[in-house]
Amino acid sequence: MQQSTRPRLDRDARREAILDVAQDVFLDEGFAAASMSTIAARLGGSKGTLYNYFKSKDELFEAFVQRRCVWHQEAIFGGVSDETAMREALTTFAEAYIKTTLSDVSLRSLRLIIAEAERSPEIGRMFFENGPRRGIARLAGYMTRWTEQGLLDIDDPEAAAQFFMGLTKGRFHMARLCNIIPELTDEQAAEEAARAVRTFLRAYGTERV
Repeated sequence: MQQSTRPRLDRDARREAILDVAQDVFLDEGFAAASMSTIAARLGGSKGTLYNYFKSKDELFEAFVQRRCVWHQEAIFGGVSDETAMREALTTFAEAYIKTTLSDVSLRSLRLIIAEAERSPEIGRMFFENGPRRGIARLAGYMTRWTEQGLLDIDDPEAAAQFFMGLTKGRFHMARLCNIIPELTDEQAAEEAARAVRTFLRAYGTERV
């Protein structure tokens, strides 16, 4: 499930249009087969214009990866505020995480990024730092506050955050990554989210679940 509204990293509409087209080309053809000429042709402009924004295909791919990380963060954390009650927040996180990370476009992007990480470890490192690691740190921040409020009993918030993320996608992640099953329905995502929250609170909650 691709986000219907795409957050923009800057106000340059032309740059964002380039990234929109580049994403489609990378996902359709893979990094190796994709060319700046193809991307320029789909844009309806010249390669010169494209190179004014990105000096190389590698640089364009890095921008694509960074933007996907921004979208994921917004999709996963955008529905929760500091005032949201803990159980509601965890449920919202879990549903958004499942729908986002197990969507077709997200998994196609992940397969592409992992493949390129073999060629360029820096790509893998950049994705990990801006995506998974940043998300874990952000969720750990919420868990630290809930622990201080006496709602959770946690010694290591980052480990607890990783545990929670693993619970949310664990049952279907490998099957989806291998393209064996279709995207989860809203009902399936809600059911998995509720199960993850119950299990997490049994492990870390201070009240009987």
